[in-house]
Amino acid sequence: MNRSDSIVIIPTYNEKENVEAIIRAVMELPHGFDILIIDDGSPDGTAQIVKNLQATEFAERLHLVERKGKLGLGTAYIAGFKWALAEGYDYVFEMDADFSHDPKDLTRLYEACAVEGYDVAIGSRYVSGVNVVNWPMGRVLMSYYASKYVRLVTGVPIHDTTAGFKCYRRRVLEAIDLDAIRFKGYAFQIEMKFTAYKLGFKIKEVPVIFVNRQLGTSKMSGGIFGEALFGVVRLRWAALTGKIKRVNK
Repeated sequence: MNRSDSIVIIPTYNEKENVEAIIRAVMELPHGFDILIIDDGSPDGTAQIVKNLQATEFAERLHLVERKGKLGLGTAYIAGFKWALAEGYDYVFEMDADFSHDPKDLTRLYEACAVEGYDVAIGSRYVSGVNVVNWPMGRVLMSYYASKYVRLVTGVPIHDTTAGFKCYRRRVLEAIDLDAIRFKGYAFQIEMKFTAYKLGFKIKEVPVIFVNRQLGTSKMSGGIFGEALFGVVRLRWAALTGKIKRVNK
């Protein structure tokens, strides 16, 4: 069996209600995406469910990295990026485990990069209005205006700066100094987009509909949101002082 050119990284912490279903939904897509689960020591047995699927059905396409304890969303993705680069994947995706991102939209993100030639494709909730389902209005407004704030402070022409549904071409992740990425929470999403933009990569926002999770517990917190709000000032300063540079390969 030929390995896919694409890997979908899905961080998990206590996602036993969702993990098998999300894996099956991605595996059923015609493109043939591989999956990498980064599990942060879930006490509910999430990793064991993944191992069972590896042993019985998806040995060649499903991969698992287990970490001890909750180390943060950003560090999970950084670990996943490094793993994907080492394994030779050309297209690397970020996606949540809870079906807030529709697995079928992976194909649209892939086509934006592989067919249309963009370097980063973002599954955007706000590029064509506000496409969020079942979120409390306060959270919708917080997320929407946070993206507006980030755009104002940084100058990045992206409507959904905090989006966590993305596709990167390999060359983008190779160019970014992954060890220099500062943030661990949702500010990580902002920092990665900002860095890719400042390095001159072509970015496309693909409109998607974001649906609030039906099962499991949200990992969003006030501290995570605060990091995103205040961290953008540091990003702007880093750009102004020339600290964002392409990695020399």
